[in-house]
Amino acid sequence: MYRFDHIEFLYGLLLIPVLILLFVLTRVWRKRVLKKLGDMEILSQMMPSVSSVKPTLRFILFLLAITFLIFGLVNPQIGSKLEEIKREGSDIIICLDVSNSMKAEDFKPNRLVKAKQAIEKLIDKLNNDRIGIIVFAGEAYVQLPITTDYAAAKLFLENVDCDAVPIQGTVISSAIEIAERSFGTEEGKNKAIVIISDGESHDDDAIAAARTATEKNIVIHTIGIGSPDGVPIPVYKNNVQLGFRKDKEGNAVVTKLNEGALEEIASAGNGVYVRATQGEIGLIALQERINKMEKKTFDAKVYTDYEDRFQIFIGVALFFLLIESFLTERKSKWWEKMFKAKT
Repeated sequence: MYRFDHIEFLYGLLLIPVLILLFVLTRVWRKRVLKKLGDMEILSQMMPSVSSVKPTLRFILFLLAITFLIFGLVNPQIGSKLEEIKREGSDIIICLDVSNSMKAEDFKPNRLVKAKQAIEKLIDKLNNDRIGIIVFAGEAYVQLPITTDYAAAKLFLENVDCDAVPIQGTVISSAIEIAERSFGTEEGKNKAIVIISDGESHDDDAIAAARTATEKNIVIHTIGIGSPDGVPIPVYKNNVQLGFRKDKEGNAVVTKLNEGALEEIASAGNGVYVRATQGEIGLIALQERINKMEKKTFDAKVYTDYEDRFQIFIGVALFFLLIESFLTERKSKWWEKMFKAKT
C-alpha cells in the first residue's frame, strides 16, 4: 500500500511544460540571432568545439532532476505494517441511477456528474463507515462491493457513466434487492441504502422491495435529482452536442423529476426523501442521520506504519543535477574519437 504525504506538491509538475516552452523559445531566439551574424555553416566551422546536442541533453537532465525533486517533496510512503483492528461504523450502499435521463443538464454539468461529485464529498467525510456503490438503469450491478477502502471507492466512482448498464430504464427494485444481499446476513441496525435518482419510470416492485428491506433493519433514503418541470436530454458526440434525444415519433424526450415515487420508496423504507439542489445534493444531511444509527463493530485490515521514500527521489534528482553540472557545451574529444573509430 502506498500514499502521498504532501500531494499538493504534485502541482509542481505543471512547471515542466512551462520550462519546455521556455527552452524551445530560447533555442529559437538563439538561432535567429546567430543567423543575423552570418551563415550557420560558416559559424559552425568557426566554432568546431561547440556541441549542438549537449544543451538539449543538459536540459533533459535538468527536467528529470526537477521531476524527481517534486516527487521527493510529495514524499511517497509505503505501508510497511498491516494490522487487523476493530472499527465501529455503519454500512452505507449508494444506489446511483445511470439511465440516460441522468444526462439531463438541469444540474450542471449534468445530473450524473453532479451526483458523483456529491458522493465523492461524502467519501471524504467518512471515517469508520463502510461504503458500497450499485449502479442501475434497466438492470442493477455492483460497481463497488462494500468496503472501507475509500481510495478504491473514488476510483470505482470515477468510472461510473451512463454506459455502465446496457439496458435502459429505472428499475429501482433491482438495485434495492442487490444492495440488501450485499449487506450480508449479519444482524444489526447499522445498514442504510441511499438511492440517487430522478425517479422516472420506476417499477411498482420498488415499494415492495423497500418494505422487505426494512424487515432486515435496513433503512432506505432517497434523493431526487432533476427538475419537476422537465428538460430535454442532450445527445453528444466527441464533446459536440448534436441535438436532443427523441422518441420513436421524433419528439424530444423530456425528463422530469418524479418526487412522488421517491417519497413513497423512502416512506416504505423508513427513511427520508431529500430533494437535491444546485448547491447541495443532500448526501451530507443524510450522513448526519446515518451517524445516529446503531454502529457495528467489524474487523478491518489497515496499514498502521508507513515508511518515507522521499530519499530515493531526492537522491536521483541530485544525481541528474550532478551529471548536468559536469556537462559543458563543448564537444567531447573522447566521443569524437569513438565515433570516428566506428566509422
